[in-house]
Amino acid sequence: MALRLLAVHAHPDDESSKGAATCAAYVARGAEVMVVSCTGGEAGDILNERFDAVAHANRDMGGRRRYEMAAARDALGIQHRWLGYADSGMPEDGAVAKSSFAGLPAELTARPLIRIVREFRPHVIVTYDENGGYPHPDHIRTHDVSMIAWREAGSDAHPELGEPWTPLKLYYDRTMNAQRAERLLEGARHLPAETDPALVSGLEQMLDWMRRKQSTITTSIDIADHLEARDAALRAHSSQIAPDSGFFALPRDLERTVYPYDDFELVDSRVEAATPETDLFAGISEEAAA
Repeated sequence: MALRLLAVHAHPDDESSKGAATCAAYVARGAEVMVVSCTGGEAGDILNERFDAVAHANRDMGGRRRYEMAAARDALGIQHRWLGYADSGMPEDGAVAKSSFAGLPAELTARPLIRIVREFRPHVIVTYDENGGYPHPDHIRTHDVSMIAWREAGSDAHPELGEPWTPLKLYYDRTMNAQRAERLLEGARHLPAETDPALVSGLEQMLDWMRRKQSTITTSIDIADHLEARDAALRAHSSQIAPDSGFFALPRDLERTVYPYDDFELVDSRVEAATPETDLFAGISEEAAA
């Protein structure tokens, strides 16, 4: 029997920058992995200055991002579903459109996620914390709907959404954290002198930001053999991520040496699970998973 992992993200490309190598690692182990994108990312801008499909994106950013998401899905070997809501954008005044993902009631927007949970029947769900990982309205709403689905998918509520299914473990993504930034920064400082100084300064800025976030890590997944799949998924989102982006600045051999992990926080479990862990499915027996 295959174990099943569901990762819930706000926009296409979030799945590739947060826990993508973990998804690839579990696919390689024989697990079934599904990513849900809550919105289409159609409010996004072109962030890659060398992007060569500008006409397509300007005409139909949502369509372009669906094309990119399909390529990222294939790079990771995962299944993928759209939740179907409109990207809320990140307005300076915080006022999102009432018809957007963050503008609609969470109790409403959680319904298709409950249906997906009941259809896919994941043993583990990964999502964002109450701050969304960072305070984008869609990231915060992703947390909200994930928590509703975690609580209600296994209940008798909403019988029209399918047969109840009770996920067993719930995690927050902690891929970006101070411990990781410290290790990578220490390694980068020992690179040859001709290394781009922007790499070190960027890691210093990331470390400062991560120290202020103070996230908790309970679970670290070895991703050393799956960095290439992660990078291919990132590059698939070519409207958002340039080939020379800071995501790719650190030599992968160094990353494998100093910090070859994706990190998570176990925030709820319906099975006994002792932390720290090295497996998102730790504690899930065949009997519990059935």
